Amino acid sequence: MAKKLSHPSLDIVDSHGTELTGKNIVLCVAGSVAAYKSIELARLLMRHGANVKCVMSNASTKLIKPDYMKWATGNNVITKLTGDMEHIELADYKRSDLLIVYPSTANTLGKLATGIDDTPISTVLTVAFGSKIPIIMGLAMHRSMYENAAVKKNMNFLRKKIDFVSPQMIEGKAKAPEPEDVLSFVLKKFGSSEKLQGKKVLMTAGPTVEKIDSVRVITNQSSGKTGTLLASELISAGAKVTLIYGPGTSEPPKGAKIIRVNSVDEMNKAVKESLKKKFDIAIMAAAASDYVAKNATSSKIKSDKKEINVKLVRAPKIIDIVKNKQKDIFLVGFKAETDISKKELVTRAKKKLKESKANIIVANDIGRKYNKDTNYNEIIIVDPKGTTTIPRTKKERLSKIICKNIEKRI
Repeated sequence: MAKKLSHPSLDIVDSHGTELTGKNIVLCVAGSVAAYKSIELARLLMRHGANVKCVMSNASTKLIKPDYMKWATGNNVITKLTGDMEHIELADYKRSDLLIVYPSTANTLGKLATGIDDTPISTVLTVAFGSKIPIIMGLAMHRSMYENAAVKKNMNFLRKKIDFVSPQMIEGKAKAPEPEDVLSFVLKKFGSSEKLQGKKVLMTAGPTVEKIDSVRVITNQSSGKTGTLLASELISAGAKVTLIYGPGTSEPPKGAKIIRVNSVDEMNKAVKESLKKKFDIAIMAAAASDYVAKNATSSKIKSDKKEINVKLVRAPKIIDIVKNKQKDIFLVGFKAETDISKKELVTRAKKKLKESKANIIVANDIGRKYNKDTNYNEIIIVDPKGTTTIPRTKKERLSKIICKNIEKRI
């Protein structure tokens, strides 16, 4: 069977950024003359990585053809509900990440506020409202309608439950916000940060592999997951990430410039080479080897020997070169220990903070408790002013917390 080709319109996905990569967004187009702007909004969301599916009201199909939205999104457009239960498929629990009504009319607003679901859009909204999928409305109507007491009442009822993107008050009308304004609102909702936007970040992540001979190596069990998750959070916040990545099992995020390395020597050289260009932030999250074989051989050591002595020598500490190359860079280091007290962990983290001239050290214990489930961890964030302990939680949440801590301090 021939492989089905992706829709040509999907070529633009991720072309302007990856802040929304992996996000499923439902775009509901109501019957306002501003409906034509929904085409551009769909394209903007896609350019930042989103998968966009469109639901159109009967009124909006008289203003723009559903085929326009299919062309724009690369997905089939829903104009009626059938036995396929499109409203459940799109808006039931965790089926989508966000629902945008753009443009939204006073009629659509009122139906959501009062629980009326007699159209495809209102039914999708009712399901999303119940399943707590975030909803954004970009209102468009005459100013007199916008200031109507009933419309105000509906807005006030919904204000703490959904988000509104403010309309433009022009020529006596509450005109739909521009697609760029809606995009900006969405990016901020999904983590875009004014402080991190456009910042150049150099990261290391994953393990390194050090050869003993042509077939045997010394390595560690790092998956690279914490580093790749943190890189993803920084990209979502708008940062430009260069990731120097060892042979980890975790998939690196889209949107990062990936430099693949294997050994600590290769990683060290890649960091030095990268630092010839200006970076705002450096994050040394890799589990780089502390020791390497002194006399690694290019051939296989014979297996008939009863004993093999391998002499290990200390590898360079990559974090120590960063501030020497760029003294004003914001430096984040990681300190992993095993089965020690929190007091001792903090002491060692503070020592590393001083030696490397880092701004933050993220310390963690990867001993017995950690190894019970490596998807969870507890960290202590150490900086010159003190410490912050983050109780054991999923690495996905830890990466968000670390990202927020960096944002606060830069």
